[in-house]
Amino acid sequence: MVQKNQKFTSYLKLSSFILGIALFFGPFDAFAAEDTAEIKDDIDRIEEKLKKEQKEYDALASDLSQVRSSLNATQVAISRVQNLLKQTDQTIEQKEKEILGLEQQQELNRKVLTNLIQELYYTNSTPLVEVVLAESDMNELFQTSDSLFSTQEKVQNLIGDINDVKDKVAEEKDSLKETREDHETLLSIQNKQKQGLVFEQNEVAEQLDDQQAVVDKLEKELSELQGDLSKILGKSYNAGDIKEAVAFASKKTGVPKGFLFGVLKMETNLGANVGGCTYAQVEDGAEKNYKNKKLSKRSWQTFLARRDTFKKITKELDIDYRKQKVSCNPSGYTGTGGAMGVAQFMPDTWMGYKSQVASVTGHNPPSPWNLTDGVMAMALKLSRVPGVTAGKESAYRSAAAAYLGTSYAPYINGIIYWSKNYKQLL
Repeated sequence: MVQKNQKFTSYLKLSSFILGIALFFGPFDAFAAEDTAEIKDDIDRIEEKLKKEQKEYDALASDLSQVRSSLNATQVAISRVQNLLKQTDQTIEQKEKEILGLEQQQELNRKVLTNLIQELYYTNSTPLVEVVLAESDMNELFQTSDSLFSTQEKVQNLIGDINDVKDKVAEEKDSLKETREDHETLLSIQNKQKQGLVFEQNEVAEQLDDQQAVVDKLEKELSELQGDLSKILGKSYNAGDIKEAVAFASKKTGVPKGFLFGVLKMETNLGANVGGCTYAQVEDGAEKNYKNKKLSKRSWQTFLARRDTFKKITKELDIDYRKQKVSCNPSGYTGTGGAMGVAQFMPDTWMGYKSQVASVTGHNPPSPWNLTDGVMAMALKLSRVPGVTAGKESAYRSAAAAYLGTSYAPYINGIIYWSKNYKQLL
């Protein structure tokens, strides 16, 4: 009987212990499931809102592009009219010089005509008796008179012709003045249009900045929620190869796989060339270039700031920063190396996307040398350019130029080629 009681007591104790465990862990699981569902609902809600706000941002960016295009066209038209005005003024000035020259010719011809008239008057006023007494040749006298009369007639005709030319030039000048007035009226209208477009451009640009702030805020909230969800679930994602990493990043960001493959091909040959120098080599090379005045003071200061950031990144990842492989110092142009991983991000650029990468991949901290994290960072950066997620080639070109920092044609054309043919090329 005692043994039965002892067994019963032991059973009660065991039951109490199991019940205690159930009471302890049961509510926790329920709360965790409830939190997970709530976070997922919030993520869905913010993703939907983000999609709507991103669409509004893209529309504003398109409007701003159109306004700027109209503004540029108006400025070109204004420059054209200003050139026409300048040419018209020069032509009017030329006509005025022509008129002045014609007036001078008229004045000269008038003087010639006056002298002829005076000479004729003098010849005709000489009495015939005096001519006879002077035993002058009568034929010579009459011939002289005829010659003077003929010259007088020619001069008068010349004056008439000059008057006709002068009147014609004056008419041309008046016509040019009317044309000039038309140009000035058109220029006034175009300047008003330009003022309106400048005002509209500033207004749309301000709206775009506000919209960008809304998108940034939603992306931050989404990133934080995804990070919270990853912590609760304890899950993270690691791609097995470059194709899997691209597929994952494309799905999460909306950037087409072809475009990602194109950028990855041109940047690191699909991850094959992520850095051929240790950071120590880059550091020593940059210092040497600075001392030899091959590197500007500003570039050196930028390198030092990036080096500090690089040290923080590697310290958090428990990496010896001097031994870590990065891109080498460029030999063909002035600059410094130090680009990291498959995305070839500089340290300061990486820090701008670090939290977003962590929230999507579940890696905390994320690493620029991790294939999944690197491709995700690249996709996040490219997705910020309007039109990229829609697969527009013009957007690809803009995003590629911004990624590289220059519009180097072979680089950009290579990306476009891969974006269109990546399935056959892989």
